[in-house]
Amino acid sequence: MEDQILSRYAAALAPKNDTPLLDKLEKEARGRQIPIMQPDAMALLQHYIRLIKPKRILEIGTAVGYSAIKMALSSEIAQIYSIEREEEMYREAQANIKSFSLEDRIHVIKGDATKIAEDTGQYAPFDFIFIDAAKGQYQLFFEQYSPFLSQDGLIVTDNVLFRGLAADPERAESKRLRKLAEKINRYNEWLAAHPQFDSVFLTVGDGIAVSARK
Repeated sequence: MEDQILSRYAAALAPKNDTPLLDKLEKEARGRQIPIMQPDAMALLQHYIRLIKPKRILEIGTAVGYSAIKMALSSEIAQIYSIEREEEMYREAQANIKSFSLEDRIHVIKGDATKIAEDTGQYAPFDFIFIDAAKGQYQLFFEQYSPFLSQDGLIVTDNVLFRGLAADPERAESKRLRKLAEKINRYNEWLAAHPQFDSVFLTVGDGIAVSARK
């Protein structure tokens, strides 16, 4: 209960959306239960982008384009390449990005991220990689795309706490959720022990992991 109060408090302090159009996009996505970052986690993501000033960003999981748009608005120079496998989400993201006149800086790649790493590598190196797609594939995403990270770049993984279930999968309400929580927990343990990356796990939003090369 206390954790929820603190989370709501932190979210309330997060910067508000820059425009009514962005606010509308966020409200519509949440109303349709489309998974987008929680406000405090999104604010931290933008903070990292402002600090490291990446020239190229890779996002795995576009959805409606909300995070990509927020990242683009945090940087005047970054070119963002975002992968989305669902046709409906791909088309919707394209339309939303165009409504913000960001189509020259946000490039949505249609495809399954587990299968198009080699093709996506043509846009590397990436100074910032954001993993926010199929949670059961997190380790595969990291293994496939981390070679494209620049030497001083960062990889951020969202939802690593998975509503707190990653720490205690047995609390899950269904077998499907329990298995997914177990996969995320295994990913977290694997990432924490990675021989080439240092990672920190933060209890912001639904939990994020920030990884940098050793």
